[in-house]
Amino acid sequence: MEQLKKIIGKNKLFIIGAVAGAIGGYFYWLYVGCTSGTCPITSSPLMSTVWGAVMGGLLLSIFQKDKDKSKKQ
Repeated sequence: MEQLKKIIGKNKLFIIGAVAGAIGGYFYWLYVGCTSGTCPITSSPLMSTVWGAVMGGLLLSIFQKDKDKSKKQ
């Protein structure tokens, strides 16, 4: 349990970004989407949600500080 808390604390921004991106991806599919079914990402709610989660997680992980680098300097 302690190890899980440490992992979550260390990756907090990535997790927040992934959740926000997943919500955004789902709402993008819901309101914009692809009605013809030819769009590989936005034609499926699952793919749109996963794509949003990955992009949101990557976007917010850019702003995460590396604690190991700051301790060494």
